[in-house]
Amino acid sequence: MKSFARPPESFLPPLASFFLRRLASALPVLGVVLIGGFLLLEAASGDAVDSYVARSGALDAEQMAQLRTEWGLDQGPLYRFKAYASALVQGDLGWSTAFERPVGTVILERLPVTLLLMGCATALAFFLGSLLGVIAGARPGSIGDRVLSIGSLALYAIPGFWLGLVLIVIFAVDLRWLPIGGIETIASGKSGLARLGDIAVHLVLPVASLAMVYLALYLRLMRDRMSEIWRDPFVKALEARGIARRRIVWHHVARNAVLPVVTMLGLQAAAMLGGSVVVESVFAIPGFGRLAAEAVARRDTPLLLGVILCSAITVIIANLLVDLAYGKLDPRVRAGR
Repeated sequence: MKSFARPPESFLPPLASFFLRRLASALPVLGVVLIGGFLLLEAASGDAVDSYVARSGALDAEQMAQLRTEWGLDQGPLYRFKAYASALVQGDLGWSTAFERPVGTVILERLPVTLLLMGCATALAFFLGSLLGVIAGARPGSIGDRVLSIGSLALYAIPGFWLGLVLIVIFAVDLRWLPIGGIETIASGKSGLARLGDIAVHLVLPVASLAMVYLALYLRLMRDRMSEIWRDPFVKALEARGIARRRIVWHHVARNAVLPVVTMLGLQAAAMLGGSVVVESVFAIPGFGRLAAEAVARRDTPLLLGVILCSAITVIIANLLVDLAYGKLDPRVRAGR
């Protein structure tokens, strides 16, 4: 005899339960990233002492051995990883041999700049790319659609660093409208809104050069998805009922087409972080990317592990936020279907 009893309901709201499931699945990823990063760094030749000797001058073998003892490099890889993992559980990211300061302090100084650059570039690329994609997909095959499609392909083919250099030459060198690089004017003494305005002006060129490539990607994806939805039976039924085309475009076609664009937003988080490294180098921005390059050059293993770990956490958080947005847009995702 069949039972018609209702299954027990979760005491958490559907969205909160969905978030916890995603968070639990992300925790093993951090462990894999941490172990893989440590093994890769161990496989590389040289250590922080070799880099220090190359920068500061010759040291004898006894001095180098003493320095390795002070920095904990005389122990085996397994012992060092266990010590690092034990300290990490307590919230200690280690000591940076390159900057002679705690790793957490060094990262907290650089990470906000990169997050600001990534956030502005992601918002610009997503919203402007989606808007242009709706304009192109509203009338597939029209002149506007062809112009935007060709322009997006050309823009996607341009490397981000080359676009940044071109923008510097045009707007900073020739026209002198915008600063060449940096995140703000050095020793300007500005504070409050004046400082925010100065930072905004400095971000125009790097944000534009980082966002343009991904803008073309979102435009193309939105346009192609809308072209497919126009052929669906429910759209034909809406047209037969005499509903205005503008309402069909914005309330039905675009609303369904934005779901894969939101998915791509999460998948591109790691690529956006990698692209910010290049843009920071072009525009001399003291962010996370330049910190990673300095850590590699100086063989600073604790700092490199901290950079890798924080990068992984940043990408995971970005994907969690995208999953939450997707779950809000599509209730089937919250239900685990």
